[in-house]
Formats: sequence, C-alpha cells, structure tokens
Amino acid sequence: MAVFKSFRAVRPTAEYAQQVAALPYDVMNSDEAREAVKDNPYSFLHVDKAEIDLDREIDIYDEKVYAKARENLQKLESSGVCKQDSVPCFYIYRQIMDGRSQTGLVGCASIDDYISGKIKKHEFTRADKEADRIRHVDSCDANTGPIFLTYRENRLISDAVSAWKENHEPCYDFISEGGVANTVWVIDDAELNEKLKKAFDEIDCLYIADGHHRCASAVKVGEMRRKANPGYQGDEEFNYFLAVAFPADELSIMDYNRVIKDLGGYEKEEFMSRLSEKFTVEPCDGDAPYKPESRHTFGMYLEKKWYKLIAKDGTFDETDPVAGLDVSILQNNCITPIFGISDPRTDKRIDFVGGIRGLGELEKRCREDMKIAFSMYPTSIEELMAIADAGKVMPPKSTWFEPKLLSGLFIHKLS
Repeated sequence: MAVFKSFRAVRPTAEYAQQVAALPYDVMNSDEAREAVKDNPYSFLHVDKAEIDLDREIDIYDEKVYAKARENLQKLESSGVCKQDSVPCFYIYRQIMDGRSQTGLVGCASIDDYISGKIKKHEFTRADKEADRIRHVDSCDANTGPIFLTYRENRLISDAVSAWKENHEPCYDFISEGGVANTVWVIDDAELNEKLKKAFDEIDCLYIADGHHRCASAVKVGEMRRKANPGYQGDEEFNYFLAVAFPADELSIMDYNRVIKDLGGYEKEEFMSRLSEKFTVEPCDGDAPYKPESRHTFGMYLEKKWYKLIAKDGTFDETDPVAGLDVSILQNNCITPIFGISDPRTDKRIDFVGGIRGLGELEKRCREDMKIAFSMYPTSIEELMAIADAGKVMPPKSTWFEPKLLSGLFIHKLS
C-alpha cells in the first residue's frame, strides 16, 4: 500500500500562474536565475533561489537567504498572488513537450512510506545538498518543489483522470520555457478524491523518478517536526510531502552524455587500442553526430570525428540490473580503467550533458574545454524500476527527465 492523499494547495491565481511558475532551483545557477527574473517580480525563483534578491557576494547558504525565501513566500500569499484552496484537492498536471504528453496527479506522499521503502529510490544523495533543502523547507514551513514520482499504471486512476479532464475546464493552461504546454485541473470532488486515495492504497510502491535530494530533505524535516511534537497523531501535514505521481508508461528518459578533458595520458593510437579491448570501434560515415539506436552501443567524438562503439560480449553482466546499464558498461570498461576516473561525482575531468542540449553540444564542448565525448542510449524507465526493486542504486547521471516539473504551481504547507 502506498499512501497518496489530497491536500489544500497554496497556488497562484489564474492570472499569475504563468509568471509564478519557474524551473526547478537546481537546473540553473544564481546568475542565470537573476537574469531569468529581472522583469518578473512574481517568479518562484525568488523563493527557491532567494539569494537573487540579496547582494551578489552573499554565500548561498547564508541564513539570510533562507529568511528571504520565507519572506518572499509569505509575500506571494499576503499580496493575493497565491491563495490556499479551502478544501483538500488532488490536482491533474499535464505537460506536453515536442508532441509527447505526460499527465500526473499532484498530491502528498507519506514520509513513512519513504522510511519503510514503499517509496523506492535509485540514487545516492549528498549531505550538503540535503542540508540546503532541509533548511529551505524548514524556514519556509512548506514543500515548495514537487517530487517527481512514478508508478506502474493503475487503470482506475488513469480512467478517473481522463474523465475529469474531458468534463472540466483547466484552471491553468500556458506555455513555459522550451515550448512546454502546462495544463492543470483541480479535482475538488471529495468522493472522487477518496476513490483516488483508495486506488493508490492498492499500489504496492511508488518510485522516485527525479528529486531524490528534495525528497530526502522533506522527509528529514518531517522527522524533525515529529521530534519537536512528540504527541503528534500522524495526520499532521508535516508527515507528508508534495509530489506529482505519473504512470510509468507515459514517461520518457533522455540520454545523459559524457565529456572528458583528456585521454588519460594516452596518445590517440594507444587509447584506441585500449578501447578496442572491450568495444568494437567503427568509424562513422559523414559528419553527422552518432546517436545510439540500441542498448550497449555508444557514440564517441574524438578529434572532429564520430565513432560507433559496441560493447563486446563478456564485458558486462546482463543479469545484474546495475552492471547491465549502459552507463555502467562505459564506466567500468572505459572511464575508470582507461581515463582513471573512478568517482565521476567528484572528478573535475568529467562532465555530463543532458540530452535536451543535443549532440551538437558535445561537439561544442570538445572545441572549447574537453577532449572527447560519449553519446549514450537512454536508460529506460523499466531499468530504473528494476534497480529500485532490487534495492540498488544507479551510477551518477544515469537519467535525464524532460520536461521538468515547474515549481510554484503547488505549495504544500507543513503547518
């Protein structure tokens, strides 16, 4: 059983929704955020990256930043830009990008389900990133960014969501950055909301697709509140966190590509010889970038030429859900043994490029600050769930989800 319930969202009025909605805090730096909001005082980046309203020299982890976030969030509500719904609701959130649609249900998940493993994860988190969001959530007394969850499709939920969309007008309908269409419906029918909650009760588990740090931080704030309120009953809002749950068959993962600064001390000929021990290496015809078309194949860009790499039999364990991932195959057979990069999380010689930027970005990086690039075949949602089911974690930078869930459309108050 997975708990997923309705809640009273604080959200923008229809006239301000497009101005408030913003990309997640962690997809841009402070300078980029300042540029993004220079003509928009209502952007939710004023809450999620509140340092943009303070001196440029301030440490982004300074206490003043979290105080400013709280102030800016309160201002959105006190000014009437955002209002809290009077009754608990579920919210339907549909995004359409490049003709592909994904529709999720916005609600609140249980911190107990995360603690017990009913909400499954596939990534490690970093303590410094957690600490930042813990302070942010605690200071704001709210979950400000939704966690991206997925689940194996449930026909009752899908049919109910489709019927509501067909028979009700949306409360928001606008185009955001990148040409993404965002449409939201409010389900304010108490009887239907109870049916949806019971339908989630029949789902064995939920999976974190994206937002591991936000999720871990939200749970830890909930645990802090429990310690501060030893008589808690379990139904207080701090026992839950904001999430959007999507059926897995509607999601798509993009490639997450690699660029590296050097050849690990090898000359090109010696490097190619080492590479050929584990991969079949085929030069590509023409100048077009090579985009892998199947698992266990890779593109490589070196000295203005593209190559196709095919992992040789016996170089990986297909029965192991982690070892059989393409990102693991490349890491274990090339990046670690040839380049000497054993910890891609911290090694400054490697960088990662989301597939949304296209393969031309790999060529650009190799002209500017990198020596070699690898294009990847995308990890599948089935691989993600298999790894989470096995209680294992993916290598870093294995998945890139698009479109990103916008922040500011739904805020979950903890008290």
